[in-house]
Amino acid sequence: MSISGEAIIGGVHERGAAGSFKAWDPARRDYLEPSFHMVDAAQIDRACTLAGEAFDIFRSTTDRQRAAFLDTVAEQILALGDALIERAMAETGLPRMRLEGERGRTCGQLRLFAELLREGSWRDARMDTALPQRTPPRPDLRYHLIGVGPVAVFAASNFPLAFSVAGGDTASAFAAGCPVVLKAHSAHPGTSELVARAVVEAVRLCGLPPGVFALLTGTGNGIGQALVRHPAIQAVGFTGSRSGGTALMAVAAARSQPIPVYAEMSSINPLIILPHALGDRGADIGKGFAASLTMGVGQFCTNPGLVLAVDGPGLDAFCGAAGEALVAAPAAVMLNQGIAESYRKGVAALHTNDAVTTLARVEHDEGQGGAALFRTSAEQFLARHELHDEVFGPASVLVVCRDLAQLREVVEGLEGQLTATLQIDPADHDAARALLPLLERRAGRILANGFPTGVEVSSAMVHGGPFPATADGRSTSVGTGAIARFLRPVCYQDLPQALLPEALRDDNPLGIWRRKDGALTKE
Repeated sequence: MSISGEAIIGGVHERGAAGSFKAWDPARRDYLEPSFHMVDAAQIDRACTLAGEAFDIFRSTTDRQRAAFLDTVAEQILALGDALIERAMAETGLPRMRLEGERGRTCGQLRLFAELLREGSWRDARMDTALPQRTPPRPDLRYHLIGVGPVAVFAASNFPLAFSVAGGDTASAFAAGCPVVLKAHSAHPGTSELVARAVVEAVRLCGLPPGVFALLTGTGNGIGQALVRHPAIQAVGFTGSRSGGTALMAVAAARSQPIPVYAEMSSINPLIILPHALGDRGADIGKGFAASLTMGVGQFCTNPGLVLAVDGPGLDAFCGAAGEALVAAPAAVMLNQGIAESYRKGVAALHTNDAVTTLARVEHDEGQGGAALFRTSAEQFLARHELHDEVFGPASVLVVCRDLAQLREVVEGLEGQLTATLQIDPADHDAARALLPLLERRAGRILANGFPTGVEVSSAMVHGGPFPATADGRSTSVGTGAIARFLRPVCYQDLPQALLPEALRDDNPLGIWRRKDGALTKE
C-alpha cells in the first residue's frame, strides 16, 4: 500500500505547504521513504473550521449510528492487513507480536465505546419532573451530557496504534460526538497515514461529514500550538512529555476562551515492597520487577521507575535477583533517536550521581536502551529532587528506608503518579492500610502483588492521576470513563416534550436507564 506523505483534510489528501521530513527506521538506522509534507497555518485553520462545521451534524447522530461508525473504523483498520504492521515495525523498531497485539487493543477499545453507546448510560440522563402543587411550584428539570466540540488529539510516540490516530483519545471523542483533528507523531508518520485512511474511509462509508476527522503532519511545536489556539477546538487529548504537555496547557489557558487539556505526561510508578513480603519472597519480587522494567525496553508510561523498601531480611535477595535478571536482559532498539538519547543522558546522570550506587547497568549501542538499577537512601532521595525525575526507559531507582515511618515520609514527598503498587503479605495488611490514603491521593491506580506495566482496556480502568501524571487527575484516558473528558452537562427547564432530546422524553424511546425523581428507572 503506497504512502503519500500527505495530510488529510476534509476527506482529501493534500500536500503540506511548510516543508518536509522523513521517518526514521531505528533498527536499520536509516531514513524511510517517502517524504512527509508539513501543513501550514492555512491548512490547520481549514481542518479546524471543517471540524467546527461538522460538530452539530455529528453530535446529532444517534448513539447507534456512532456505534456503527466506531465498529467500521475498527473493521477498516483490520482491512489494512500486514501493510500496517510492517510499516509500524519499520518506524518504531517494535516486534511484530507487540504491534499485532496493539492493533487488537486499538480495535477492541473502539468496539468497547461502541457498546457503551448502544447501552446508553454515558448520557447520565436525570429528570426532576414538575411539582405544580408545591409552593412555590417546582419546574420540570431534565439533564444529560453532550459533546464539548471538536477535539485536538496528539498521537503518542510509544504506542503507534493504541494511543495514536485511532487510539483511546480519538475513540472516546468520537463516542461523545466530537470531531477530531489529529496531529500525527513525527516518529511514525507512515503508520499514522495508513490508520488515518481507515478512519476517513469509515467516515465516508457511514455518510458522515468529512470534517469529522483530519490528519495533520509535521514536526516541531508550531503545528500543535496553532491547533490548540484555534477557536473551533474545544478540548485537547495529549500523551507525551511533561514539557510538551505543560506547554499546551499554557497555550490553552491563554486563549480568550480557555479550554481543558487532558495530558498524560510523567510518572515513575512507585513499587512499594512491604517488610513481610520482602522477607518471604524478595527474590521472586526482584525477578518480576525486572521483567516489568524491561518490557518493551521500558517504554511504557506505567514502567516501575521507583522501588521503595525497608532495609531488612529479603532486601539482598531482591537486589541480587533483580540485578541478575536485568544484566541478562539484552539491550534493545528504542522507539526513536530522541527517546534513546534522552535515556542515555538520564542513565548517565544517575550513574555519576554521588547519592546513588549502581546495582546493575547494561551497556548499549547508539539508539538502544540497556537496563539499569540504582540504589539510594531515603535521606538522599528526600534531599535530591533530581532523583525523582522520570527516566523514560528500563531504568529504576531503589530507595532503601530505615523503617515504615520513613517509607511513609518518602511516599508523602512523591508527585502525582499513574500507578502505585504494593507488594504485600497478609502480615503487611496493617502497614498497607496506613499507606492507602496517601496512595489514593497520589495515584490513579493502586495494585497489589502485581506489576504496573499493562493497562487493561475495560469499564473500570483508570489511566490517570494527579499532576504531573496527568493534567487533570479527575479523568482517565483508558476505559469507558474516558468519554467524560469530552462531555458537558446541559439542563432543560420546562421544555416541551417535542423539543426535548430523546434521552429525556417521558416515553424513553431509547430505552435507557435514567434517574427520575431520585429513582433509577427505565420508565
